Amino acid sequence: MIDKLQAHYLLTELRREFAQVSGHVRRIRLLCVLMLDRGGVPGDLAELVISRAGCLQETGDVREPYRLIGRAGEPVEPAAAYFADLQAAGRCAATVRSYGMDLLRWFRFLWAAGIGWEQATRSEARDFCRWMQLAGGGYAPSARAHCETVLRCFYDFHLSAGTGPIVNPFPLDRSRRRGRPGAHHNPMEPYRNERAGLYRPRVPSRIPRSVPDGAFNEIFARLPSNRDRALVAFYVSTGARASELLSATQGGVDPGRQLITVVRKGSRQAQELPASADAFVWLRLYQQEMHGLIPAGRRQPLWWTLRRPVRPLTYHAVHRMFERAGEAAGATATLHSLRHTAAYRMAQDPELPLTDVILSFRVSQDCDLRRPVVDSVADETPAA
Repeated sequence: MIDKLQAHYLLTELRREFAQVSGHVRRIRLLCVLMLDRGGVPGDLAELVISRAGCLQETGDVREPYRLIGRAGEPVEPAAAYFADLQAAGRCAATVRSYGMDLLRWFRFLWAAGIGWEQATRSEARDFCRWMQLAGGGYAPSARAHCETVLRCFYDFHLSAGTGPIVNPFPLDRSRRRGRPGAHHNPMEPYRNERAGLYRPRVPSRIPRSVPDGAFNEIFARLPSNRDRALVAFYVSTGARASELLSATQGGVDPGRQLITVVRKGSRQAQELPASADAFVWLRLYQQEMHGLIPAGRRQPLWWTLRRPVRPLTYHAVHRMFERAGEAAGATATLHSLRHTAAYRMAQDPELPLTDVILSFRVSQDCDLRRPVVDSVADETPAA
């Protein structure tokens, strides 16, 4: 018989030996990873042919809104596990789609190089970031930065789950995170990103583009329907994102208080937004035209197509509608510019605190909404 003291001693020795074996296994795996570092993708990056193999498939299933498909038509299981983790963290389907496009680009690069995703090293990550910068005219710095962040988080997820390589191919830049973050921060300057990736490009700060009053009036005059006028009026007075305004339901409109309820993109929570009186006037005209043609109900969508058979309005349809009106007016404004226009107009309102505008739109600390924006170099007309 073994007493409790002997059993405790034996258990402690087993744990110590197991820890030593695990350490040896980790060192062997690390050595294998270093031996697999082939020095990057062989050949010139310009000669690397990236085929359009695989795709990101929309399933229509709320439990798995998007699925990454491999070259042979099979689901990519590592991506499926990562998508499930994103959904469990409360990320919306649009976020899963955005992350999936970055993963698809990375997997296509690995397929062209003949390298498995779990065998990728820092050299492949370096060459991929170089390829994004050089191939086909190059991607924008914001697109490259977003892709680097997604891939680093993807490998961090599999690293913690024990299903991927032992070393993240997209590491953090150690020179940017020495010591305690913000230890010597100047309170008069904005905080730096202390967790920047090694291959993450520096994204230049841009001034948000607002639509000048003259150009906005030209575009608004060329909108073909009351529905489109109501949409644009709500966009420019609420500052809601394009997808958020399309989430409004018929029961979420309160003309008496001039409020419209939308579902926020990040939190997925319903929020009431104040809108202009003109927006509700155009909305009422649109509702009168569509009376009896669209399903009625508080939970029914507020925005529908004008063509028969009627269907709920989509983001791409609204984007194309505003694009056509802008082309007819000779303007280059985009649908997202209306959100910037709303921010500038609110910032110029003396009765609205600037802190509310910054918190509502999550404006960068480098952006000054109070300074005038020059619309034309010739006449120096301030934009809205």
